[in-house]
Amino acid sequence: MSEPCPLCQGLSTSLLHKGGKASGNRDFLHCGECDLVFVPRSQLLDSQQQNDRYLEHNNDVYDPDYRKFLSRLYDELKPHLLTGAKGLDYGSGPGPALVAMMREDGFDVDMFDIFFHNDEAVLEKTYDFITCTETAEHFTDPASEFQRLFAMMREPAWLGIMTGMLADWSQFPDWYYHHDPTHVNFFSAKTMSWIAQKHQYTATYPAENVVLFRKG
Repeated sequence: MSEPCPLCQGLSTSLLHKGGKASGNRDFLHCGECDLVFVPRSQLLDSQQQNDRYLEHNNDVYDPDYRKFLSRLYDELKPHLLTGAKGLDYGSGPGPALVAMMREDGFDVDMFDIFFHNDEAVLEKTYDFITCTETAEHFTDPASEFQRLFAMMREPAWLGIMTGMLADWSQFPDWYYHHDPTHVNFFSAKTMSWIAQKHQYTATYPAENVVLFRKG
């Protein structure tokens, strides 16, 4: 099985892993050009199935453990932000804890989530920073989603992404991350560097599973 990569449209894709029951019996293809691993688009859940799965998550805004988890990204991004910076949390989910954390620190933050905060007016604005935590792995069209994110960024600006990443795809079969049926894209630092180069940004990796994009 092979199909074009949904990120770079490259044709050098091949089967990396054929998942069993724990992975929803899905196939996982690897792109030889941008290093993305992805589920064939024909095997994606429909919108209602995705929504039902997200509602199973118990992401309380004031849960200290959830806030600590989100701080993996926020603690790395915050020192770079100026007082009064305007931000967007893209993929805020049903419990927008990161939005609350950033607002508590005095930042002016909008939020967007296609299922839970689908206010497309915020997508017409530009921002000093954008956060995207545990969301990129859900993108059904990652090329368009990253194009949208970078188009909303001012110069200078920061884009912070947090998602599970592997350094060695040989570890993929034993990785828990593909057991979630809504996880359909899997990134490496090489993939993120490809994204940065395409959009003329720089990428740094200050913490595990965290990447910061910067331009200007």
